[in-house]
Amino acid sequence: MSSKNLPKVLKSKTPKVYKDKKLNNANFGDFNHSDYQVFLHLISKIGGVDEFGKYLQPEQLKRDYVLTAKEFSEVFNTDLSNSYKMLHKACKKLMKTSITLEKFTLKETWEINICSMAKYNKSHGNILIEFTDRIMPYLAQVREKFVLYNLKEIANFGSLYTTRLYEIIQEFKETGWVLKSIEQLRIIFAVGDKFKMYGHFKNKILTHACQEINNNYDIGLRFEELKEGRKVVAVKFFFKQTVVTQVTNQKTGKTTNIYSKPKTQTNTSNKVKQASLSSSLDVLEGQLSFMELKQEVKPMKSILSSLLSKFTSSKK
Repeated sequence: MSSKNLPKVLKSKTPKVYKDKKLNNANFGDFNHSDYQVFLHLISKIGGVDEFGKYLQPEQLKRDYVLTAKEFSEVFNTDLSNSYKMLHKACKKLMKTSITLEKFTLKETWEINICSMAKYNKSHGNILIEFTDRIMPYLAQVREKFVLYNLKEIANFGSLYTTRLYEIIQEFKETGWVLKSIEQLRIIFAVGDKFKMYGHFKNKILTHACQEINNNYDIGLRFEELKEGRKVVAVKFFFKQTVVTQVTNQKTGKTTNIYSKPKTQTNTSNKVKQASLSSSLDVLEGQLSFMELKQEVKPMKSILSSLLSKFTSSKK
């Protein structure tokens, strides 16, 4: 389908990030924080519904998008001269970086190129990129499979790890908790050979990311460690559940979920509020994510079983 015949895409008033949940578990290689911000800003331009609110398929969406240094500067509160540099560097990185996706059920690892073309225009202060056909299915909107948040929500984060953790929280915002193995987190944060000792990984990534999120949003984010013997093998994050309101269109009869926005933290010096463990435990055994994790990572089976027995006994 030529670009002339593509349906008109409904543009959002505020830039929103829509992406497949699978990308939350993907490895973005050597992307630094600004590279990832540029990537997210670009995919926020895709949209995904037509002027009538109908979800569009990947083949119905155009591939090429332009991002200016001015746009980037306004969203992420960066100096305009630095925005030019960030876009220039990100342009090169977008072309040479592939996303690594682990297909556990197929026992396969996929490498997917992000762009088929990337061009930096110094005169206009912008970059033009063309997404590959392979990446588009992960960027087009499909119900139940996508993570959604406003791009501005991550504007004040100073770390790639914080942004990635925030995206995981957005995926599970209706449950108030998420469980990840250390192996999974190392892939998500793309640490490679860095922070091999868990103590360093915890201090440099987990603790810092939680503090930064709590400094910006009143969600009471904290985490607990799961051990096998003395070794920490998984982490469970607790946070405030997002309030969901269902609104029905009287004309079409369609029901839409409206998610409350995360409350910004008015006092950045506040300590992390402790979430109620007992209330979080009530939803532990019925979570789909819990079962998916159990199926995807074979070594985690005994870990998750011990977690269930531990929490069940604590409730008695």
